[in-house]
Amino acid sequence: MKILTKGKWLWTRTIGSTLIGEGLDTLLFVLIAFWGVLPTGLLIAVIISNYIFKCGVEVIFTPLTYKVVRFLKKEEQEDYYDRETKFNPFGLKT
Repeated sequence: MKILTKGKWLWTRTIGSTLIGEGLDTLLFVLIAFWGVLPTGLLIAVIISNYIFKCGVEVIFTPLTYKVVRFLKKEEQEDYYDRETKFNPFGLKT
């Protein structure tokens, strides 16, 4: 995404990955930890509330993320783009 957006719109990468990652994490954790322990309605409420909380934290911390990234790029004098890296996790060639 960084290459596609030419390094712009960091928030789409951070929040987008959080929406997907925390969705899977929350769903799997809550189901594994509480399946059969909590009633179905409460289980769904826990999944939804945890997901909203986790994504909300990411949104709230996005301005701080921008400041940290800006600082690191300035200090390291580098902004790396993986143009030649193959990101397909299913590829067999190295």
